[in-house]
Amino acid sequence: MTKEIFKLLSAKYLIVATLAIITVGFHIYLIFTGLMPNLVSRPIHLLLVLPWIFLLTQDENISKFTKYLGYILLACAMFSSYYIIVNHIDLEEQYGSLEGTLQYFVAISLLLAVLEMARRAIKLALPLTAIIALAYGLFGHYIPGDFGHQEIPLDSFLGTLVIAEGGIYGSLTGISVNVVAVFVILGAFVGVGEGGNAFMSLSTKIAGRLRGGAAKVSVLASAFFGSISGSASANVASTGAFTIPTMKRLNYPASLAAASEAVASTGGQIMPPLMGAGAFIMAELLGVQYSFIMSSAIFPALLFFFTVWIGIDVFAKKYNLISISNNDIPKINLVLKLSPFFILPFGVLLYALIIIKKTPQFSAALAIFISISLLLVNKDWQFSFKEFIFKFLDGCISASKQIATIASVIICAGIIIGVLNITGVGVKITSAILYLSNGELFTALLLTAFACLILGMEVPTTAAYIICVSIAGPILQEYGLSAIQAHLFIFWFALLSTITPPVCGTVFIASGIAQVNWLKVAIKSMKLGLGLYLIPLSFIVNPYLIKPDTHFTLAFISFIKIGLGLWFISNALVNDKLKLIYRILLSLFGLIIVFFPL
Repeated sequence: MTKEIFKLLSAKYLIVATLAIITVGFHIYLIFTGLMPNLVSRPIHLLLVLPWIFLLTQDENISKFTKYLGYILLACAMFSSYYIIVNHIDLEEQYGSLEGTLQYFVAISLLLAVLEMARRAIKLALPLTAIIALAYGLFGHYIPGDFGHQEIPLDSFLGTLVIAEGGIYGSLTGISVNVVAVFVILGAFVGVGEGGNAFMSLSTKIAGRLRGGAAKVSVLASAFFGSISGSASANVASTGAFTIPTMKRLNYPASLAAASEAVASTGGQIMPPLMGAGAFIMAELLGVQYSFIMSSAIFPALLFFFTVWIGIDVFAKKYNLISISNNDIPKINLVLKLSPFFILPFGVLLYALIIIKKTPQFSAALAIFISISLLLVNKDWQFSFKEFIFKFLDGCISASKQIATIASVIICAGIIIGVLNITGVGVKITSAILYLSNGELFTALLLTAFACLILGMEVPTTAAYIICVSIAGPILQEYGLSAIQAHLFIFWFALLSTITPPVCGTVFIASGIAQVNWLKVAIKSMKLGLGLYLIPLSFIVNPYLIKPDTHFTLAFISFIKIGLGLWFISNALVNDKLKLIYRILLSLFGLIIVFFPL
């Protein structure tokens, strides 16, 4: 028997694979089953996620105390989730108020488990914020002045967070269950098949022969793959494992190789059609058609990648970076063979979304079925049922792990949002920012950007966006911005922490792959990622940029104008062969062009 079959028959693998199939199957089942009560579907979601965090993704260096504490929290949280599922009808009639010792145990055990899940998934920043929020909710009535609140009964406070839909089972968790998980599953099945190779081969064919071709391949591949990935960090880890060593082999400076991948992977999150599932979440929050979000987001996303492309081109001149050799560029026959592995699922997805107007979840389910079907064949279109089994199981396991990580973050964020709503402090923060900005839109934008940088630390894009928009969204609309302007601005700035120190998660991962000092990578990333800082401000000043559906001519003129300005600024930042005075003048001229309104 082969090594693979031994693996398949091992007890641990069978348990993991079975749990993965159940996790994936449940989320697909929800799409077709109609309405399931929220206090059933959301606790089941948590119930399926818990083992992946506490049992199946443990750090090898974890202490015995932490390991056994995890086992206790896992058992308590699974029991508590089961309790809520079984008693959901009675709990709904309690209107978020706890009754009896058992329900207090359920509430406390779930809160502790969710905090520990988030700590294990993404370290301390978010759970610590949630703990501070909980402390504020419990003891904030002792704070004098405007930022205090009235004392909240403990049974009502904990009950709203846990047995009602105002905290860990609130709307954020609903998004994790119904939207994020489905698109994570789609991305996983595309990735375990030949979809990833298809992205890479097409990118290499298009950009490989250009100056700095390997870095430009990284940009294109990450734009393709990053759109379906819910995490910029996951994008770096996947495409970067190929692109960064390739660049280093071609004598690229290691810091530039890492920075190119870190920035391109970040940009994948703002690139339609999927925007890492952010497009669908935004459409749901705004109550608009998905096609409206896609049309609004496309020009800013193209400008971002244009700016990265220009920056790489200038670096390529500076370091005399050669193109990829002809031997390493795939033949057109291979590109054509591989293209259906991503054209078919995404073609079906977009057709169902845009042409026949199906829901994002239903459209994604169709694309998932196509992706699973394509696992039956390899890149030479040869049928192999044995390979299908392993690819299918790997896809389920990969999807389940990603769902667990993202759910850990989103459910923990639900605690923060719940406390904001219960105490009313969200409105107070909004009022404080309005007061500090003194009626100045630009000041309010800077304060909002700073808040997004802080709140987005170590958090996947979609979760960071949801947290930020719940606080900052109303502020910006108070200043007369349209809802889509406010949401896109916050969505972009929720990505700031991916390349901006001190957190800069994609930078750390990319620098680890490239084995280079992270600070050098961060400096180059901020130069290449210039658009991340300027483009959101540009579509505030030039609102036509995000209105190509109604004002295409003005949108296109804005696109060209802003692109020209970004070209000047990018050259000034990257090209250190120019005299300082020329670089300053170029930057000023570029800023005037970018921010001159039509």
